[in-house]
Amino acid sequence: MTSVDRRPATTTIRLFHVAIAFSLVGMLDAKGAVPARPNVLLIVGDDMGYADVGFHGCKDIPTPHLDALAASGARFTNGYVSGPYCSPTRAGLLTGRYQQRFGHEYNPGGGDGSGERAAGLPTERITIADRFQSAGYATGIVGKWHLGGAPKFHPQKRGFDEFFGFLGGANAYLTDGKTGKIPNILRGAEPVVEQEYLTDAIGRESVAFIDRHKGDSWLLYVAFNAVHTPMHADDVRLEKFAAIPDKQRQTYAAMMSAMDDAIGAIVGKVHDSGLAESTLVVFISDNGGPTMPTTTVNASSNAPLRGSKRQTLEGGIRVPFVVSWKGHIPEGKVDDRPVIQLDILPTALAAAGIATDPGPGLDGVNLVPYLTGDNSEAPHDRLFWRFGEQMAVREGNWKLVRYGENTTIDPNESWPKLYDLSHDIGEDHDLAAQHPDKVAALESAWQTWNADNVDPLWGGGKKAGSKRRPRPNR
Repeated sequence: MTSVDRRPATTTIRLFHVAIAFSLVGMLDAKGAVPARPNVLLIVGDDMGYADVGFHGCKDIPTPHLDALAASGARFTNGYVSGPYCSPTRAGLLTGRYQQRFGHEYNPGGGDGSGERAAGLPTERITIADRFQSAGYATGIVGKWHLGGAPKFHPQKRGFDEFFGFLGGANAYLTDGKTGKIPNILRGAEPVVEQEYLTDAIGRESVAFIDRHKGDSWLLYVAFNAVHTPMHADDVRLEKFAAIPDKQRQTYAAMMSAMDDAIGAIVGKVHDSGLAESTLVVFISDNGGPTMPTTTVNASSNAPLRGSKRQTLEGGIRVPFVVSWKGHIPEGKVDDRPVIQLDILPTALAAAGIATDPGPGLDGVNLVPYLTGDNSEAPHDRLFWRFGEQMAVREGNWKLVRYGENTTIDPNESWPKLYDLSHDIGEDHDLAAQHPDKVAALESAWQTWNADNVDPLWGGGKKAGSKRRPRPNR
């Protein structure tokens, strides 16, 4: 049985949220002042390796600003995304629902809107920006969109007041020799001449948004394309990492450093503006680092995890995951409970006091009570993944995974394998033969979850959950 979205039309949803916004305005304190509503700053890196931040032990690439952000709040060592690919993760992030529930399982076509029949985030999906905009927030996105290039998918038709960036899945960072500008950069719907290194420009525009709206409540989504290919770095930062002998790793390090610098400028602006206690900040990567040959390899490292972008192994779906909110979330907290990027939307809504509309429930949870210690339970009983023929389910420390014969040289790797992540974070020791009951239980749970999903709207071939093949004898 597949799920069908029965939500009311966008206009009705917006009226609902406007009513909520007015009710918040009506809650005046004794002095008649409107209570401050927190800002929300969502920062997403692109194709980062799990190992490539200082707070995960990286030695050759300093990330002082990301490390400071992690120290200022909480970091989840078991933080996940719902897809091992760029666009599906973003679809889940912005809607708070598993993207498989509405067919956004693969990357859409080109940024010009012509690819894959102008595929993109289905227009009936309500985004986090829709919700915050309707509640009276100023909303902005800076950087990579990758949720459809056709006009109907444009960020400013999906709840964002302001947009600076590009619509596709990858973009040059440096000016080209013919035009003297970085291609494909838009402000709103209009092309602009951008000549600054793109990661620096994303930082600049994010700082400017915060400055423009320092008197407002705001939601800002900063979607870096660093460290996705093409491998473009500026000369100053390349020189900084001249001692790294691998030239691609040197470039990757320079690109990571640029993103860290930009994040430092953005978070610094929040603090300098006196907004630290009124701004919820979240940082994730959109998927694991692309380390296998069939991906856009960028010299990232997912150690000690096994696997790559485009796989449901840990290396494809476990990512750096930081939540910071000064005065509300304990500083320096390290939490090993599994969470997922789907939790970010309900966390932000709860922090802002924005009610969710009637209709299909969100798949994420509000993380704040778990971080403050008000709730000591696990946020999720299970987490699930489907990516074509690949699948995974995590329950406690158990993980059942099938990660696709098209992404490995060993055809036997397509059969479901069982790992105990508490002892085997690298997914090296298959325990399926020793625990057949656990395999059966996890497969049953996954099938129940998958029954509410729909077929991909575009891309891919066979999907997980098709006719199960017998496990090979070993």
